[in-house]
Amino acid sequence: MTIVEIVDAHQGFKLVTDNITTRKPKTLLWVVGFVTFFLSSILDNLTSTIVMVSLLRKLAPPSEYRKLLGAVVVIAANAGGAWTPIGDVTTTMLWIHGQISTLSTMKGLFLPSAVSLAVPLALLSLTSEVNGKGQNSADVLASEQMAPRGQLVFSVGLGALVFVPVFKALTGLPPYMGMLLGLGVLWIITDAIHYGESERQRLKVPQALSRIDTQGALFFLGILLSVSSLEAAGILRELANYLDAHIPSTELIASTIGVVSAIIDNVPLVAATMGMYDLSSFPQDSEFWQLVAFCAGTGGSMLVIGSAAGVAFMGMEKVDFFWYMKKVSGFAFAGYAAGIAAYLATHNLNISLPTALAQVPFLHGS
Repeated sequence: MTIVEIVDAHQGFKLVTDNITTRKPKTLLWVVGFVTFFLSSILDNLTSTIVMVSLLRKLAPPSEYRKLLGAVVVIAANAGGAWTPIGDVTTTMLWIHGQISTLSTMKGLFLPSAVSLAVPLALLSLTSEVNGKGQNSADVLASEQMAPRGQLVFSVGLGALVFVPVFKALTGLPPYMGMLLGLGVLWIITDAIHYGESERQRLKVPQALSRIDTQGALFFLGILLSVSSLEAAGILRELANYLDAHIPSTELIASTIGVVSAIIDNVPLVAATMGMYDLSSFPQDSEFWQLVAFCAGTGGSMLVIGSAAGVAFMGMEKVDFFWYMKKVSGFAFAGYAAGIAAYLATHNLNISLPTALAQVPFLHGS
């Protein structure tokens, strides 16, 4: 969170957003969707949504069309976070605890995640809001200039985030140590380039730390402690036995977790699932864990309150719950179902990302 905050303070994300110049409604819909998809695979869903929804304000005037673009950002942010171990809190949890590994997750979930975005995009492209006449480009709004060395900070920050899986694979140390190493490097660089510039204190790490949402981190800590208590008491194991007896299909259990995550926060759901089933029940990178990662990550798109990205979109664009349910939920569910079908098909047919990825040495065993 601190690394992302530092990059954002330097307006580093302008390198991404300033390169989106098209104003054609259909083209813009797809460009915004896939830019968010790949941005969210590295950043957290919330930051990706805030960056992209802010961008929409200078790409399209206030309208139903802009709301749909914002909804696409929510779907894309959730889909993009599902296929990398650092893209979403739930996939990160599964990765840290050994349920999934870097290479298998990227190979197995990239295509389903892309499908879960492409299907809603294709369906939304047929709507009158996108095909309506007179979709004019918005006036370009005044925005802050990139801070000095903003490109450098963006590159180092991005490199620090991508370096974490490499660090874990090479050293076997916990991922948080790799993240702290990256933060340390960024801290040294920002202190050096802003040395003696008292008016730019907000661009340094100490000020960024003061802006971090510590309440959110404590919330996740409380959830994990609560779930651990349930696990220690044996309640989660009893629940797992009940589900195994009444829902014998692991695919159905994982799919249900995704649907429920549209209503209940996906972090406690995944934490509870990890407590219910250990690695002796389902080994690392089994179909069950990959489906849990995908379903918990993308299922929240079905309702606007189902993810942090959706809640941020509600606040920024003043979108209400029923508008999203009426205009977007059906498309999001279609993408969710298509993504599951794509995963099951690719898993059974052994189709994944190009096998060239398997030649990348640091991805093995991570």
